[in-house]
Amino acid sequence: MSIWGLILNASFVVQLVMLTLLLASVFSWIVIFQRKRILGRATKVRRNFEDQFWSGIDLSNLYRQLTVEGRKVEGMENIFAAGIKEFTRLRQNGTVEADAIIEGVDRAMRVALYREEEKLDQHLSFLATVGSISPYVGLFGTVWGIMHAFIGLSEVQQATIATVAPGIAEALIATAIGLAAAIPAVVAYNKFSSTADSLASSYENFANEFSSVLYRKVHVREGS
Repeated sequence: MSIWGLILNASFVVQLVMLTLLLASVFSWIVIFQRKRILGRATKVRRNFEDQFWSGIDLSNLYRQLTVEGRKVEGMENIFAAGIKEFTRLRQNGTVEADAIIEGVDRAMRVALYREEEKLDQHLSFLATVGSISPYVGLFGTVWGIMHAFIGLSEVQQATIATVAPGIAEALIATAIGLAAAIPAVVAYNKFSSTADSLASSYENFANEFSSVLYRKVHVREGS
């Protein structure tokens, strides 16, 4: 009646359900550790970049610091780099009006923003899927196992607890594995979704604030 013995003695369908849930759990933990590292890195990059940006540093110098050879531009830095790069390119063209420059900058930052949001949400749908369907897959295995156990009782003249207990126990293991796969996935999905939404909101706020800074800069230059 050990757990391992019950798994080995389970029917093929129940074993297949257990294997599927086990694989789903393994992959969900891989995603959890990956998302934790990536979102943690994005949060750290955002915090450090905002400190630099609002410290009063010259925007051109900040761009050069971010794009030094061998350095990876990521997260909020990427939105800033896309905006300042487009701003510089359009400003060098003397025929482009101020409003057209800002519109071009907004489009460039919007594209970078969407790409960064996609990175934040990557693989979260997998966690949501595992969290939502694993209990039902485990329940299917349990129902199938119990049905198989009762069918086996028809071949026994006298049904006792000792006869039916192993079949029901091995079937219930499928539900336990389903819950073990679902609970961490649901908890991680809720946490990571909240973090991703917070980062995406901060990216959008920065893009709007940076656009306002460039708007004032280009119009002050025109006025002078």
